[in-house]
Amino acid sequence: MEDRLLFLISSPRSGSTLLERMLASHPAVHGRAEPHLIPPLAHLGYYGRVDKAPYDPFITHEAAEAFVRDLPRGEADYLDALRACTDILYGRMLDASGRKIFLDKTPANALVLPFLAKLYPRARYVVLTRHPIAVFTSYADSFFDGDFEVANRHNPILERYVPAIAKFLREKPAPHVHVRYEDLVADPETWMRRILDFLGLAFEPGMIEYGRQAPAREGLGDPIGVTRHTRPVTESVDRWAEELAADAHRLEFARRLIARLDPDDLAVWGYPAETILDPVGRATGEKPPRPAWTRYGLQRKILVAMRRNIHHNALGRILKRLRFALDVLLRE
Repeated sequence: MEDRLLFLISSPRSGSTLLERMLASHPAVHGRAEPHLIPPLAHLGYYGRVDKAPYDPFITHEAAEAFVRDLPRGEADYLDALRACTDILYGRMLDASGRKIFLDKTPANALVLPFLAKLYPRARYVVLTRHPIAVFTSYADSFFDGDFEVANRHNPILERYVPAIAKFLREKPAPHVHVRYEDLVADPETWMRRILDFLGLAFEPGMIEYGRQAPAREGLGDPIGVTRHTRPVTESVDRWAEELAADAHRLEFARRLIARLDPDDLAVWGYPAETILDPVGRATGEKPPRPAWTRYGLQRKILVAMRRNIHHNALGRILKRLRFALDVLLRE
């Protein structure tokens, strides 16, 4: 399976669903909703562990280390066993599709890259990066109604994803090609040709018009952007800068986020720290119009409002009582 696997590595909100749709428009590539097969395997105990589980993760960690240590080939045997599992799952999904390459674009794979590169060192990797503040702004707007502080408190995605992906790009543990989102949408044909050359596949012009090839699939990933257009567009490239130029509080928050990141990591991503906020200086200062309302957007807005202060208000207390009652009723 290793020669038939393609991993699309990115942070959330980097345009990975767009690139996945384009790649999956090629007749040799099978793409689907994010499978999330790799992150759980990375936390079975030997390489990492979960903090809470229906079993004791601390004992499991110690037991896994001892067990693997006593295998005839040690870690190599353990990797063989894990690879047997994923080879079957990826392989049978791919065989059923009738295509040659399986594309896994699970964003959380970026957080376990050392494990993934050990598991599949000869697979091929496409690394997609986007301006870090564009990533964070999109994340906050999509899931937290634009509240930067709540979004970062819930998940500091830049501090998690920027170092992890930068380390992979710097150390090069597996064959890869690096693509910036802004370059991809500005010149999609050039970058798709580079990726396909890397994969040993011929360019298909229809890949640029990905939305005309097949209807959007249900599943994890961007539920709005890639269904609103049929090909890459540049309208969202500088939107973050316009929003920050019109909001001093957001701009100051962005400066603090950047200050917490390693300048070397930002440079490897393709966004040097000394120029990373220059687009704000070129912005008009007029707040861009909000995108048209969608059912998904309305659902997120309601959810954000309900979650605010949920652990300290009356709704939270009611939900906790209800959860307790349901746990009792459903206990086997």
